[in-house]
Amino acid sequence: MDLKELESLSLDLGVLLNKKNYFFTTAESCTGGWVGQSLTSVPGSSSWYGCGFITYSNIAKHKILDVSKETLNSHGAVSQEVVTEMVEGALIKSYANIGVAISGIAGPGGGSSERPVGTVCLAWKLNDLPAISSTELFDGSREEVRFKSVSKALEGTINLLKNDN
Repeated sequence: MDLKELESLSLDLGVLLNKKNYFFTTAESCTGGWVGQSLTSVPGSSSWYGCGFITYSNIAKHKILDVSKETLNSHGAVSQEVVTEMVEGALIKSYANIGVAISGIAGPGGGSSERPVGTVCLAWKLNDLPAISSTELFDGSREEVRFKSVSKALEGTINLLKNDN
């Protein structure tokens, strides 16, 4: 784990957001605010990072980000369906242009044969475009899974912005 990598990604993201005059938001579960912490380590990040949501429990996902109970019950918190609703809710609540949502099983327990430890779902959304989601399987300790999730969230956001014409 290299925190300098996260600082570099956060700085690169900030440059892109500033160029487009976009505001960014985060909806985090298993990362517990680590993406937001990485972003706010960049001086001047308040010009492009408005707020983040840490919604660790299902009730928080529902009450704060308006993730439907039906989606949570049908798909589980660690699903592309839930992170898609998380990022949509975060964009509405924050008035941001772009956002990322993360939910996963960082371990060491909590996994199943269907969703083993290291399973992380992410979703990105830019303005009115459809959300893009993915499911990753990261190896390593709890902190390594969380670090890789933060890195993937930042990289995915940078890629989305680079493809925004």
